[in-house]
Amino acid sequence: MRQSLFASLIALAPAAPVLAQDIDSSLGALQVAPVVQGLNDPWSFGFLPGGTVLITERGGRLLAATPEGVSAVSGVPEVYTRGQGGLLDVLVPRDFAQSREIFLSYSKRQRGGAGTAVLKARLSEDGSRLEDTETIFEMAPGSSGGRHFGSRLVEARDGTLFVTLGERGDRPAAQDLSRHNGSVIRITRDGAVPSDNPFAGQSGAQPEIWSYGHRNPQGAALDAQGQLWVAEHGAKGGDEVNRVEKGANYGWPVISYGRHYSGAKIGEGTAKPGMEQPVFYWDPSIAPSDMSFLAGGAWDGDLLVGSLKFDYISRLSGTPLREVEKLESEATLRVRDVDQGPDGQIWFLSEVNGTLYRATLP
Repeated sequence: MRQSLFASLIALAPAAPVLAQDIDSSLGALQVAPVVQGLNDPWSFGFLPGGTVLITERGGRLLAATPEGVSAVSGVPEVYTRGQGGLLDVLVPRDFAQSREIFLSYSKRQRGGAGTAVLKARLSEDGSRLEDTETIFEMAPGSSGGRHFGSRLVEARDGTLFVTLGERGDRPAAQDLSRHNGSVIRITRDGAVPSDNPFAGQSGAQPEIWSYGHRNPQGAALDAQGQLWVAEHGAKGGDEVNRVEKGANYGWPVISYGRHYSGAKIGEGTAKPGMEQPVFYWDPSIAPSDMSFLAGGAWDGDLLVGSLKFDYISRLSGTPLREVEKLESEATLRVRDVDQGPDGQIWFLSEVNGTLYRATLP
């Protein structure tokens, strides 16, 4: 049933110029088909039971793609759309069939500027609107500018939520536990602070913080063991994949494998006691977007990361982790989000093409 619904979605895609979209890979050609076209600055997507796909557009629209067509979902809060800010991630939790709850991350106007916020809402039975909306978290304090909001949402195995937050272009703030900037936070589904968070109860620290010293993590995923990983933007070089540990400091802007855009050295070098090393880094930068661990098949356990700068999907594998393949075609222009669908295939969003694609593994 789910396979047929996905097939129906693909059949609904409007006609478009024929491109050589199939992706050459070590397994053979991945057949690529557009699922939803005509999107405006798409940022994220999530799968509902039964085959509906939710898609966010950074300008503030939440869309529902069904076998009957694509429609806007009402009830989305006002978003601060500036620079990299806007409507960002969508998370469909594991119990959606019972709760009908979803979570959205977005940039919210605040005193002093704007910050990343998390909305909890219930999707109406007919899927047309958000109900019982509540902003359960917003970063503090507000920051000016339109850079480095993060932001990905991940449901942990225990039902808590991880949220990735950029440092908003304020580099020193990533080392300041009194601010949320440049951190991964962990909250309950109601926005409360779990009692076992590493800085809960510590005077002067934001209790939601799980890890800190991040620059701008725009990718996040759990591996098969339930461990959180993030992909984050460096400056000029030094994009990182990090295995996120409780209470750990990932070094920005004290250590980095990149340099400032001016060419100047960043911080104190590439390593310092008490600061974590990346599991993998890119130099030159690829501008990593979202990420997904694959389950099953020849690439079981491998990690996919989208590249905004070089227009491909990076496949990473092995110990130590390394980039083993670049999956690219005319379809992979500025890959903003990538995930393995319930059908086992690779789904991804192209910002430039305004299209959600499905790539079939051989």
